[in-house]
Amino acid sequence: MKPVMTFEDLIKNHSADVIEKLITEVLSKDFIEIHFDFLGKDQWSIITTHQYEEDKEISLRVHLNDYYDLYFGYYDDEDEFIEIVHPLTEEEKNILPVRLKKLMKKVLEDEQGMRIPGNFLSR
Repeated sequence: MKPVMTFEDLIKNHSADVIEKLITEVLSKDFIEIHFDFLGKDQWSIITTHQYEEDKEISLRVHLNDYYDLYFGYYDDEDEFIEIVHPLTEEEKNILPVRLKKLMKKVLEDEQGMRIPGNFLSR
């Protein structure tokens, strides 16, 4: 019997697949929302997908100094919210569409979110 993969294993060992699925889902929407958020001195722009039926949240965040991370949040069996953060490698950053990276950096610089048509990034 094949062992069940945990979310931690998924993010640690298959993050490129998760990033590709996130980008595909985000780009398939009518509108793409890039938000700005901060906590203390840390600031980031973020795109997020929610899978409500599974209580999961997957996000891509761009921080200052060209630091990117994959954020995965979910509720465990005891209804405790678990967060997994995976810093992106250069190879993983290269998966991201150039226009998306530019827009996420602009949101971070301007400290203001934006909403754009989904087909804007495919032009």
